[in-house]
Amino acid sequence: MSDLTDNRIKQILKSYNNKRLKEKERYEKIKDNEDFKLSNRERAKNHYHKNKDIKLNKYKENKDFFIAKSSYYYYKKNNRLNEFKEKYPQKIEVLNINKFKIIDS
Repeated sequence: MSDLTDNRIKQILKSYNNKRLKEKERYEKIKDNEDFKLSNRERAKNHYHKNKDIKLNKYKENKDFFIAKSSYYYYKKNNRLNEFKEKYPQKIEVLNINKFKIIDS
């Protein structure tokens, strides 16, 4: 990547912010339009149907991790992390394999 001057960086950031602002303004104008709502729903449905197998496979592959993470958050919320660590060492192992940070509270 080439070296960018401070002015060029400011210009890029300014143009990016302006673009985001215009996109937000455009969305605010059309979000209540019935045609937009219908087309957006149709697009979302198509995306869901096209990708639901991918999400299902991802969940199946990581099922143990999701279950372990859910249990971790339950025990953490109830201030029983030590009990979790004693009761479920295999879940701790799954969390560590997936590089999930376990924080003692």
